[in-house]
Amino acid sequence: MRVEVTEAVWLDEHQQFSLAELADLSGLSQAELRQLVDYEALVPADPGAAEVRFGADCLVLARTACRLRDDFDLDAGGLALTLRLLDRIRSLEAQLRALHAQFPHRHK
Repeated sequence: MRVEVTEAVWLDEHQQFSLAELADLSGLSQAELRQLVDYEALVPADPGAAEVRFGADCLVLARTACRLRDDFDLDAGGLALTLRLLDRIRSLEAQLRALHAQFPHRHK
């Protein structure tokens, strides 16, 4: 039997992490995180800052990327594409929910 231990982190939307902290909390290496930044799948809070910092949303994305990497053996390019597609799906689902809210009697 395999037991996985997962660390829980309480996030607030204003919290930020360094690259090293993000690597430690996400399970991805700093090199993998840099590649995701290069592919624009992860966007630092202030891309022009001397010290790169990431918002709480990037931790969620990085943990998702780690699970995808482990489950599907994806490289950084595959992870970036998958993260973008998942983001697009979430966006389209939100638009669909908004349309259903505007016209509740028209959907079944």
